[in-house]
This record gives sequence, C-alpha cells and structure tokens, in this order.
Amino acid sequence: MQKVLVVVDMQNDFIDGALGTKEAVAIVPGVKEKIENFDGVVLFTRDTHETYYLDTQEGKKLPVPHCIRDTEGWQIRSELDALRKTEPIDKETFGSTDLAGDLVAMNEDDEIESITFVGLCTDICVISNALLAKASLPEVPIIVDAKYCAGVTPESHENALKAMEVCQIQIDR
Repeated sequence: MQKVLVVVDMQNDFIDGALGTKEAVAIVPGVKEKIENFDGVVLFTRDTHETYYLDTQEGKKLPVPHCIRDTEGWQIRSELDALRKTEPIDKETFGSTDLAGDLVAMNEDDEIESITFVGLCTDICVISNALLAKASLPEVPIIVDAKYCAGVTPESHENALKAMEVCQIQIDR
C-alpha cells in the first residue's frame, strides 16, 4: 500500500504574484516541511493558462491573467519545485481529470492507503481535485491538511473545508 500527497498549484502567481495572499505566503514553509517528511508518492499540479486566457470562460469571470505558461508566475515556488521527483500535472481548469486518472491507475498498480491534499486555493482547486479524487476512488480516504492550504479569503477557505467535510473528506486542522 502507498500513500499519496498532492501539492496543488503552489505557484508564484498564487503565493505572492497576481493572485497572491498573505495566507498563501504563510503556508509555504509548512508545505515544504510536509513534502520533506512525507512517506509516500508526492504529486504536483500546476495551473496552466495560455496567452489567450482573458478570452476563456474563466478569464471572463476572473479577469486577472495568471499562471500563463512559461512565465515566472506559472512556476512552482522554487523551494518546493526542488523537492519534486515527477513532472507536474498541468491543468487548464480547476479540477484535473488527468490527476484523477493517474490516481486510479496508481491504485490499480499498488493500492493507495490515503490521498492527502495541500496547497492553493482551498476554495477553488483544492476542493475541485479532492472531490474528483473522492468520486474516482470512493473507498480511499481523502484527507485535506487544512494547515497547509489557503483560500482566496480566510472565510472562503473555511467554507470549502466545511463543504469537503460534508462530502466525507477528512479535514486535518
């Protein structure tokens, strides 16, 4: 059996760039420590947009260009990226069906004991990917380590944690 840690979108634009927050900056050292001490497989997702982002549905609803491929804001924070052992899973939307598919395939090869999520933003991409994992692997415990997540606002972070808890995702505080 294996454990999996999914590090969601710990990219410069979400930490202290275009959509950064003080809460996002504050979790970076803890996320680094979590990765360093995790006994299992660590996967990273990377929010990825193209130069035509503002013409997309997301861009029209959130008109702040961010995580544009090959920009500094798109890069995973350097101290976390240095710990990465596999290619990040690029995702063009909030939830990654590629991530869900990879988790299902991993579980077929070697049963997954649990999947833990950390990262940004709790209320958009963390919740989307945790729910996709729960739907794809309903018998695998899905855990969100709330200490190492941050939302768009502290209130929306908390709302997302409550919503995930109702969906039988374990929230570690």
